[in-house]
Amino acid sequence: MEVIILPGATEVGEVAASLVADVVRANPAAVLGLATGSSPLGLYAALGRQVAEGDLSFSRASGFALDEYVGIPADHPQSYAAVIEREVVDLLQFRPSRVHVPDGRASDLNAACVRFEDDIRAAGGVDIQILGVGANGHIGFNEPTSSFASRTRVKTLAPKTIADNARFFEAASDVPIHCLTQGLGTIMDARRLLLVATGAAKAEAIAAIVEGPVSSMWPGSILQHHRHATIIVDAEAARRLELAEYYRHTYANKNPVS
Repeated sequence: MEVIILPGATEVGEVAASLVADVVRANPAAVLGLATGSSPLGLYAALGRQVAEGDLSFSRASGFALDEYVGIPADHPQSYAAVIEREVVDLLQFRPSRVHVPDGRASDLNAACVRFEDDIRAAGGVDIQILGVGANGHIGFNEPTSSFASRTRVKTLAPKTIADNARFFEAASDVPIHCLTQGLGTIMDARRLLLVATGAAKAEAIAAIVEGPVSSMWPGSILQHHRHATIIVDAEAARRLELAEYYRHTYANKNPVS
């Protein structure tokens, strides 16, 4: 696991975007795993600037969203289908037909989860999975005690997650209770993982994920077992890392071929 600590959110977005851009330039038909939420916004904004300047193209790339609420209309502004279209597809000029979101409106949700897994496999797997992290350590909507072997499935959101996401809705009661989410096993199949986090509210989760024991109580800690995981955080999110100075030293003296 590589841990990169940067001064602020702007730098986190820029450095994370450079890693994603490298993957797409090396393989213009790359498959990206797409996270929503506040943490990846700076990354997408930085990529959008490269696209606008003609330095990068996602026209041949594909994307798979991490999750979707159950039962929310597709045109609801807080459905992840709408968020992905607004914050990723339009900004990065993806071809809409190449971007897939779990179908939280399906009459058979379990079958929709199986189809989503099949679609990922048919695309050749995810080359780089972008991740945020919840304050309780969830990645995707894999809440504490999620199985490390889990695949895309229906999950019940934790009260903490509902409370955190209420800021996007008119009231907490409007936040859907259920979702479809890629499982931890699905996420770990990606060839590269890139987690971004900013702000002091994420500090406990980052410390647990990076330096704590691997535990289903902190689902993101499974990243410790991935062969190519990068965690990029700002100084506030890194404030509880015991080895913060070592991570800074390592990044400042990074092996150019690593």
